[in-house]
Amino acid sequence: MKKWVLGVVAFATMIGLGACGTSEKTDSKQEDKVIKVAAQAPPMTDIVKVAAKEAKKDGWDIQLVQVNDNVAYNDMVMGEEADASLAQHKPFMEKYNQEKNATLVALQPIYDAKVGFYSKEYDSIDALPENSKIALPSDVSNEGRALAILNDYGIITLKDGVGANGTVKDIVENPKNFEFMSVDLLNLAEAYSEPDVAMVYNYPTYIAKIGLKPSDALFLEKTPDSRFSIQLVAREDNQDSEKIKALKKAVTSDAVKKFLEDEHSDTLLVAF
Repeated sequence: MKKWVLGVVAFATMIGLGACGTSEKTDSKQEDKVIKVAAQAPPMTDIVKVAAKEAKKDGWDIQLVQVNDNVAYNDMVMGEEADASLAQHKPFMEKYNQEKNATLVALQPIYDAKVGFYSKEYDSIDALPENSKIALPSDVSNEGRALAILNDYGIITLKDGVGANGTVKDIVENPKNFEFMSVDLLNLAEAYSEPDVAMVYNYPTYIAKIGLKPSDALFLEKTPDSRFSIQLVAREDNQDSEKIKALKKAVTSDAVKKFLEDEHSDTLLVAF
């Protein structure tokens, strides 16, 4: 009798353990369908949300991980706290790789932001007085892009061949003797309101914080440079994974394209 009871207990225990194992496997399987995407601000965060609805049709759960600065999304992807990011252009990513010895890869351009220069006090570049202060992004890639725009408009002249890779040290002609200030990208919107700043470079995402849009700019980049398209970014070791394939499909879906064209055509151009 005792042996029979013990046998029943042992069998029940095995069933219980089996059930736990099944539950763990099920949970693990569900977890494998989760794709975490780090992004900082609209429209990137909005794109992730629209893509999530599309991915759900194929059984994937895209989750937005929203961050507050321009380093966290890369740190999270490299630290495997996120599978990918939607937040930056390729030159910015390459600079991060260089500085951090990281292995991020740009997989898919999503859109080209309409960037340009804004002034609170002046309504044309010709109206800016000599020795005016102009605020530029402090990171090398965006500084180079901003200077290339000024060069294209004949406001300054850069050394031959530097293109969008120049720095203020590459300025060879500055007719109005403009003074260039180096400001963190996230603080350029605030610099716009500073009384001693005549003009600032900025992106639609950040200038929107103070109620401005590209149509308010003194001038915009003449032709979007595809090197600066906002990209879907992952790591070398996961770029070919099923998760990233599913994510890429979702962020380049017709639904995302329609969303960008319908809601953000004044600030960007679709790049896929």
